[in-house]
Amino acid sequence: MYSPIQWLNLVATSTLTLQQFKALAISSAENLSQECPSEEPCEKVATWLEWVSGNAHRKLLGLFDPDYPSLLRELSDPPRLLFCEGDLSLLSKPQLAIVGTRHPSMPAREDAYLFARALAESGWVITSGLAAGIDGAAHEGALDGGGETVAVLGCGIDRVYPRQHGQLLARIRSSGLVVSEYAPGTPPRPYQFPIRNRIVSGLSKGVLVVEASLDSGSLITARHALEQNRDVFAIPGSIHNPAARGCHRLLKDGAMLVETVDDVFDGLGFFTMNGHDAEPNRTERSPPGRPLNELMHCVDWHGSTLDEVLARSTLATPTVVSGLMSLCLSGHLKEGEGRYYRVC
Repeated sequence: MYSPIQWLNLVATSTLTLQQFKALAISSAENLSQECPSEEPCEKVATWLEWVSGNAHRKLLGLFDPDYPSLLRELSDPPRLLFCEGDLSLLSKPQLAIVGTRHPSMPAREDAYLFARALAESGWVITSGLAAGIDGAAHEGALDGGGETVAVLGCGIDRVYPRQHGQLLARIRSSGLVVSEYAPGTPPRPYQFPIRNRIVSGLSKGVLVVEASLDSGSLITARHALEQNRDVFAIPGSIHNPAARGCHRLLKDGAMLVETVDDVFDGLGFFTMNGHDAEPNRTERSPPGRPLNELMHCVDWHGSTLDEVLARSTLATPTVVSGLMSLCLSGHLKEGEGRYYRVC
């Protein structure tokens, strides 16, 4: 069997097809008439190893590395190498991808943030592509809720793209995980992002599309998800909003319609982790025994501010804040201009 350096040399220099590459893992070099790779790192591999060196939070994962995510390895075109920085354990946890347009409406941006936050609070790792718009809001929601998130880059893992996400990327490197199949130094190129999308869906149990036009890259992610036998969810929007037509197309094609977080849970059902079936613990989305009915009675039909709700409630501030968010996501309340309104 090849050593790690030999495998890296093979990835860096080989012209083998993926099928041949996989066969080589269970065969011998002679069987494929492949010259045995050197034990000394080639120039490209030496650059990769230099990026990893001295940083315990960085790692190269080859296709046959035991830490390589099993869901990703099942794809017909898995990346042969993943550059990773951050908490590698997130790759073995259940992930849900949240994606959408780079130019979302304000309600869609809020939906992405709130759904990501609620799902992350219940134990799901939120995965997205760090793009402007919905992707960024999803990462932020997961982190702000004390949850975990994975960012899949379409450029070298040492690059910051888009530039406005520099601070967000730093947060993810610190408390989440950043992955890329592109070596350090690789600039962002337009064709790399659609290719990247298969990793976003491939790492995840399902994909939630929040808002997307018909030409959005998010539909590429959804198509990859369907090909990978993943669940696809979509949030409907106004029929007058061009940015919602991609979601409507997905719904016509059989995606699951999402109005609340429970719709996502119901669609996902059981997930498999480390070979064992388990059901998401829905009670983890909120503090045990949180009396949501009390909060409902603290909100007037004409609207109440957070301070007004806090003054009327006997609950602790964090419980009130998380409870109001949950009620908004479930459709019992809506928020606008700093006030909460009862809708049912």
